[in-house]
Amino acid sequence: MSDDTFLPPCQLYLITPPAIPDLEAFGKDLEAALSAGPVACVQLRLKDVDDATILDAAAHLMPICHDHEVAFLINDRADLALAADADGVHLGQGDGTVESARKMLGMDREIGVTCHDSMHLAYEAGDAGANYVAFGAFFDTDTKQTEHRADLELLTTWDEVTEIPCVAIGGIKPEHAKTLSDAGAHFIAVCSGVWGHPKGPAAAVKEYVAALEG
Repeated sequence: MSDDTFLPPCQLYLITPPAIPDLEAFGKDLEAALSAGPVACVQLRLKDVDDATILDAAAHLMPICHDHEVAFLINDRADLALAADADGVHLGQGDGTVESARKMLGMDREIGVTCHDSMHLAYEAGDAGANYVAFGAFFDTDTKQTEHRADLELLTTWDEVTEIPCVAIGGIKPEHAKTLSDAGAHFIAVCSGVWGHPKGPAAAVKEYVAALEG
């Protein structure tokens, strides 16, 4: 997810469902999604499971991502990102500091930070050495409960004042993608819009990519 990934200028950032009951089946869905169009990153975001389950999922899914030259990040836990030899970690506001994650992971792995609707939090993350920041939610989402609502002006301002990439997240459908990209988002994060698509994840990726290409 370094600067040389921005071709096209805005790319998909996929987030896994919070539960993956069948790794083999989901692995096939992931393969289909990544084969359907350009994806910059996959974030493993499992909730209410033990560490062994997360590491097992990483061991199964990360090679699929790497076969497609897609970065593989783990949500919340820098220690598990290190144990899995993942490409990085995505930190929420309560998941430890960028400084501690960087000390653990070294300089070669990606660190992203959730910044909700706050330019202040984004500046703090950038100053601490985050590789990217994430803003949202931009729209209603069933994936997780949202307490913050970001607006397009936040993306535009961030894009104008810094070179640190930003991710737009939260209820993003294909029809929203170009608007967010034009506003300044460098990545569009999608979860249920891909995995819950009625025609399957490959069709979903194609729709998002077509929307981004405008």
